[in-house]
This record gives sequence, C-alpha cells and structure tokens, in this order.
Amino acid sequence: MGGTSIWHWIVVGLIVVLLFGRGKISDMMGDVAKGIKAFKKGMSEDDTPAKPVQPSEPVRTLDHQAGAPTSTATTDHKVG
Repeated sequence: MGGTSIWHWIVVGLIVVLLFGRGKISDMMGDVAKGIKAFKKGMSEDDTPAKPVQPSEPVRTLDHQAGAPTSTATTDHKVG
C-alpha cells in the first residue's frame, strides 16, 4: 500500500489521455511552448539598456531657506 509502481503511472496516463484526448494534450503542449518562447523574448528585451529620458524642462523643487518663517501663528506657553 502507498507504493507507486509502473502500473500505477500507466493507469494514470491512460485516464489522462481518456479525459483530455490526444489532441487536447498536444494543443496544451503547443501553448506551453508558445508561452516559453514569449517569456524568453520578453527576457531578452529586458536585457537591452533603456535610453535615458531627457526632461523637457528642468525639475522644480521648493527651496527651504534658513531664516524664512515656517508658520505665521506663534504660541506662547507659560508653565507654572
């Protein structure tokens, strides 16, 4: 019990062929091959270096200057 023999795999193979048929299995293998080819093509396209994008206008940033007021409201707290 629990052991797998060659007869076990033959029976499983026959059931798979009966359920899916030989045509469907070959179609599935063709689809798998197409997927592998598309994957390899996509991987080879990723290997080519991307061209750096030049911005049309310079990037604008906020200048935080020392001494500039950070807020208009001031609060005084007395402790005691």
